[in-house]
Amino acid sequence: MNANSTITPAPQHLRALARANEVRLARATLKQRVHDGEIPAAEVIRSTPWEAETMPVLELLKCQHRWGLTRCRRLLQDVPMSETKTIGSMTDRQRTAVAHLLKTLHVPAPARTTRQIQRAAL
Repeated sequence: MNANSTITPAPQHLRALARANEVRLARATLKQRVHDGEIPAAEVIRSTPWEAETMPVLELLKCQHRWGLTRCRRLLQDVPMSETKTIGSMTDRQRTAVAHLLKTLHVPAPARTTRQIQRAAL
């Protein structure tokens, strides 16, 4: 007996929902790592990981410790760049300029809490 069975793929909307959840969780992890100071925002902009390609640059900048809307807007005005520009659509010149400005305006990461130290040890 030769049984040919095919697995039908999930409906398109369910695949899209699963992908959106995957991206959301990956972005949350990336933003937490930037906030904790594990990875600098300048490095995320230079390397552009897959989870950050469609993320607005303002969203990445705001997740840094002590970076609010005003500080982010001032940095983006110096480039000049729109707040809604996605990281994946930035030109090489824009990436270099933003990364350089972030290094010159570097604010030290917050002191790590006991919870963060325990999470890093896992």
